[in-house]
Amino acid sequence: MTATHPYIDQHLSRFTAELMEMLRIPSVSADPQYKEQVLRCAHFVENCFKTMGLDGVEVIPTKGHPIVYGEKIIDPSLPTILVYGHYDVQPADPLELWHSPPFEPVIKPTNIHPKGAIFARGACDDKGQFFMHLKAVEAMLSSDELPCNVKFMIEGEEEIGSEHLGYFVHENKAKLAADIILVSDTGMLANDVPSVTTGLRGLSYVEVEVTGPNRDLHSGLYGGCVKNPINALCEMIASLHDEKGKITVKGFYDSVLEISRDDRDAMAKAPFSEEDYKRALDITDTYGEEGYTTPERGSIRPTLDVNGMWGGYIGEGAKTVIASKANAKISMRLVPNQDPEEITRLFQDHFERIAPTGVNVKVTPHHGGHAAVTPLDSIGYQAAAMAYKETFGKEAIPVRSGGSIPIVAMFEQVLGLKTILMGFGLDSDAIHSPNEHYGLYNFEMGIKTIPYFFKHFVELSKNQ
Repeated sequence: MTATHPYIDQHLSRFTAELMEMLRIPSVSADPQYKEQVLRCAHFVENCFKTMGLDGVEVIPTKGHPIVYGEKIIDPSLPTILVYGHYDVQPADPLELWHSPPFEPVIKPTNIHPKGAIFARGACDDKGQFFMHLKAVEAMLSSDELPCNVKFMIEGEEEIGSEHLGYFVHENKAKLAADIILVSDTGMLANDVPSVTTGLRGLSYVEVEVTGPNRDLHSGLYGGCVKNPINALCEMIASLHDEKGKITVKGFYDSVLEISRDDRDAMAKAPFSEEDYKRALDITDTYGEEGYTTPERGSIRPTLDVNGMWGGYIGEGAKTVIASKANAKISMRLVPNQDPEEITRLFQDHFERIAPTGVNVKVTPHHGGHAAVTPLDSIGYQAAAMAYKETFGKEAIPVRSGGSIPIVAMFEQVLGLKTILMGFGLDSDAIHSPNEHYGLYNFEMGIKTIPYFFKHFVELSKNQ
């Protein structure tokens, strides 16, 4: 990459200014009042595509927010990399907690980012990260060093579940044909510890309702005579884990893919301090399934957690009632081979079976997705690891994320393509929270690392 890096150094200040211009657009996909701003941001991306020299650029309407597409096919016989990202952002609320207006980006020093960071909604998730790919490809094109074909698909609904992306992908398989999908919408362990996200957990999300009497009852007149739905719900939830932290839903672990000792050892190379972890969360101890470390419990093992509970009277003062209903929202993070629909069915059967007499139970499934894994021996992972080695000067560590990105599994199911997650954000970047930010060092290193992925992916593909 003899010419690419000097081009990046020469134009880095312009790249930063362009990113800040995009960050000024409040492309909040969840709020209908921002619909025109979301469209405005789509056209901003469209203009970037055209300016950098992509072909076939179009803003493609969906039943929701549009998808922006562009490509550069230099030789059909060469590999093709499909870059995915999203230009929509989370709402900025609560506004009073921001130290500067969320859509007026500013660069400030931080203790973590050596060159300072851009503070704005969407700076890290995902405008700053997908913009790195645009600038990396611009640098390769300007230096005549683009080694293969590239396609871009940047959507505007990721923060609301990518509701219409699946239909678009199904209907445009030929347009999106590629050899690998490249995404920067995750993070790395630290500025001096490069890492590649090699796994994402799946998800099953349900809401449960426990109903007892046909109305709220006086707890003095009826207490001890009827089953209290809140008590019943608490008992049922408490029984969902045993004393060793295992989930008690029958059949829950039947399809769990066990991770090899070699892969667990590779993951264990990631720096982790149990004491620092507890101190940061202000907890006295960690908790989880027996036989696994804290990082493993949060990544390669399935979980079941209550996300919210409500019922009865929670206002000021006292109101002595036995509630008619009690509710909870429950999420189950899944690992490879666990099917979200099957897990939802198993949970529903189990929850209905353990209901005590005197109450009725209703389980309402919401949404879910499959887990995704990138094998460490794949050329995609190897290319990413080699790219990080070129720019950071050290080996990248494979990391299994505890989070879920359902579209990654969808891409594999529909397009038959693995996704490489080359994130450059940090845990401290406050995505989805007030004062979101993205380090200028991370932005620069992303732009400089991505061309090496292209280079090594092409070289490794020749040997396939």
